[in-house]
Amino acid sequence: MCAMTVQPYGDSAVIAVLGERIDEATVRRVWQVSALARERFGSKALDVVPAYASVLVRFDPRELEMAIALATLHGAVDDGGRSIELRPRQITVGVLFGDEHGIDLDATAHAVGLRSDDYVKALCAAQFHVAFLGFLAGFPYLLGLPEALSLPRLASPRDRVPAGSVAIAGGQCGIYPRSSPGGWRLLGTTRAALFDPAHEMPSLFAPGDEVRFRRVAHESDALAEVSW
Repeated sequence: MCAMTVQPYGDSAVIAVLGERIDEATVRRVWQVSALARERFGSKALDVVPAYASVLVRFDPRELEMAIALATLHGAVDDGGRSIELRPRQITVGVLFGDEHGIDLDATAHAVGLRSDDYVKALCAAQFHVAFLGFLAGFPYLLGLPEALSLPRLASPRDRVPAGSVAIAGGQCGIYPRSSPGGWRLLGTTRAALFDPAHEMPSLFAPGDEVRFRRVAHESDALAEVSW
């Protein structure tokens, strides 16, 4: 495991690197440090951006000195192991699986030695956590895919992946908020709105949210339900 570091990121941001692997322990520490950074920077932070193993804080250098920003983030890292109540939301996503909705489902299930229905049952039984958002606005990187269901990403990416596609790559699961190129294996489709810039909270998902998938038979049910 790499030593934790805090350093400038250009002249208007600082970054804390907390690890170098994708794992639950590192991601949970990222959530803790992110929460502390938001608390301690307050209105001086333009944005706090968690990733798999790092936390970036953007600020206005006219309002905050780099030395103070570094010291503040250092303090959040040093105290990042203390208990903080994160209160994750529970989000259930309705998904139309297989056929034209998930063109890689049958091949993916076959490759791991399962029938398609059994693969979907196992996927829907798993609990995922939103590690962070990236790639596209609102795209959730989800940890929690059982090893028995995982496969590497496609050797060659597609030019177009439909919006709402639920997909896997390696030990990760994700949902495409809009049509884009992509190389993940497509299992199903949801009609839930993942990103709306006009909304008070533009992204459906936030880091730390707990996510489950639910198989549905009709497009009208392929939406998301959020609870605390």
